[in-house]
Amino acid sequence: MKIQVLVLALAFTSTQTLAADAAPDFPQTPEETAKLATDFTRNADLLKDPKKFVPFVAVATDPAFAFAIGNQLLEPGKWAEIANSIINPASYSAWMPLATDPDVYMKWAAASMDGNFYTALVSQLSDPGKLMRWLMVPTDPRALELLLKTANPAVYLKWVMAPTDPRIQQTAMVPMNPNLYAGWMGAGMNPASYGNTWQGFAPYPYPGPAMMPMPPAVPMQAPMAWPAPVSGQAPVVWPTMMMPYGAIPQPAMPAAK
Repeated sequence: MKIQVLVLALAFTSTQTLAADAAPDFPQTPEETAKLATDFTRNADLLKDPKKFVPFVAVATDPAFAFAIGNQLLEPGKWAEIANSIINPASYSAWMPLATDPDVYMKWAAASMDGNFYTALVSQLSDPGKLMRWLMVPTDPRALELLLKTANPAVYLKWVMAPTDPRIQQTAMVPMNPNLYAGWMGAGMNPASYGNTWQGFAPYPYPGPAMMPMPPAVPMQAPMAWPAPVSGQAPVVWPTMMMPYGAIPQPAMPAAK
């Protein structure tokens, strides 16, 4: 009994210490951390900042994270969200600083010379409370719930009906949108996509020729809010679908004299 109390006390203390050292904008629950890890427009922050990498390792090595990400990946709409984040131009701006921003290298160089960084990593990988939770996974109700979901006919019905899911249809239509490729071109030309170090080298957006104005993209429809898979959660707001270039009304030509 004394050993169990000691293990729980150590686990609770390490969790509280880690929460105090984590970045203010770091997710507070395993479910939120799983959403961040599967969003390619934001998950690069976990590798760019050691202060976010350490708490992510702490959460990712806990059984609660495995249960959270397993439940999310059983939903077809989650795969549509992942695909949508990969083809989003913001993913380019999120990942390029890992290779081009000297500030990222300076942060990791400072972390590599800090003994507290290694202590934090080792303490999370050797946490007795966490090891105990992994040993007790076969008796964890969350593990049984996840296992029973794989035998639930309703889950397979969702996958059979996935082609009719508006979220998946919208993601499938994104590659046919010319504004997507314009966004990738703009992200590649934007100095801010390569890190904070390069933002002041050139003004962006670059001035274009005045004789050939590009018509602005107009939304095809208002943002759509799809119901969340679990009752009681807030609806997921999806981005607007943009009209193709040819569907935008062109400026009127001057009358011939």
